[in-house]
Amino acid sequence: MNLIPDTMQAAVAEQIDTPLRLVDLAVPVPGPCQVLVRVAAAGLNPLDTKIRAGKAAHAKHPLPAVLGIDLAGTVVALGPDVSGWQIGDAVYGMTGGVGGVQGSLAEYAAVDAALLAPKPAHLSMREAAALPLGFITAYEGLVDRARVHAGQRVLVHGGAGGVGHLAVQLARARGAEVFATGTAAQKALIEGYGATAIDYATTPVADYVQEHTGGEGFDVIYDTVGGATLDASFEAVRPYHGHVVSALGWGTHALAPLSFRAGTYSGVFTLRPLLTGQGRAHHGEILREATRLAEQGQLRTHLDPHRFSLAEAEQAYRLIETGAAAGKVVVDVAA
Repeated sequence: MNLIPDTMQAAVAEQIDTPLRLVDLAVPVPGPCQVLVRVAAAGLNPLDTKIRAGKAAHAKHPLPAVLGIDLAGTVVALGPDVSGWQIGDAVYGMTGGVGGVQGSLAEYAAVDAALLAPKPAHLSMREAAALPLGFITAYEGLVDRARVHAGQRVLVHGGAGGVGHLAVQLARARGAEVFATGTAAQKALIEGYGATAIDYATTPVADYVQEHTGGEGFDVIYDTVGGATLDASFEAVRPYHGHVVSALGWGTHALAPLSFRAGTYSGVFTLRPLLTGQGRAHHGEILREATRLAEQGQLRTHLDPHRFSLAEAEQAYRLIETGAAAGKVVVDVAA
C-alpha cells in the first residue's frame, strides 16, 4: 500500500530578505540513484540565512527555493539503480539547499543516495540532523587535508562553534592533544569536549603558543572563524611541519608569516560535491565515520534547546540571525 501523498508542505524562501512561506508542493519522485526521504528533522546553518539574504552567491541557490542543507529521516521509496538502502532505513546527510537542489525544510526530499549514511542508533532524529555539514567540514579539514594523528598538538579556532566543537571531538578521537580558542563564557563547553580552552580575547598569540607548545607552535591549526583569526594561525603554526586549514579562507591574507615558518595551508569548501557532483560518495563515507564515532561515545552534538515546527521555520532563522542560538538550530519537520 502506497502511503506517500501527492503533495507535501515546504517552507519556501520566495524573495531576498522576505519571510519563509509555508506552501504545498508536489512530492518529488526519486530519480536514478536517488531515494525519497520522509524528513523528520532539518538542521539549519548560518549559510541558509546568507542565501536568503542574497549574500551567498557561492551556494548557487536561486530563489524561490526550499532551504535547509542537513536532514535526518526515513527512506520511503527507492529510485532506479539504488543499492545499499531499503525502505524504512533511518538516514541522515548533507543533501541539498544549495545548487538549486531542494533543501530539507520540506516533508519529503529526493536525495542522492551516495550522500546518506545510517543514522547513529542512539541519536534522535534531531541530534542526527545537527551533524552533517559541521562534521563533514571538520573531517575534510582535519583528516582529508591535515591527516591529524596521535601525538600531534591541534589548535581549533572557534572551539564552541558548529564546526569547531565537532573538530575538537574528531581530533581527540584520532589521538591528538587538542586546544581550542573561545570566549571566557565558552570555557566550560570547550573543556567538556576534551580540549584545553584558550581565551583569545585576553591571551596574545605568542603567549598561548609559548604556554601550550613551549614556543614551538601547533602541528595543525583549524580555523573556523576566518579574517584576522586565519592571520593569527599563520603565526602560531609549528615551523617546517605545521599545517593550517581554514573553512573560511575567503579574504585577502599575507602569506609571509606562514612562508617564513615554512608551513603549509589548505582550504575547505564543503559545498563542492553538492555543487559539482564530484566526490559525493565521500560525503557518505565521512558520515559513516561520524556514525561509528557517535555509537562509540566519541561524538556528540550541541543542540540549541528551542523547538520549532516546519511552520515555525522563519522563527528558527531569526534565532540564528540574532546570534542568540546556543548550539545547532534544528526544525522538527515531521509532526
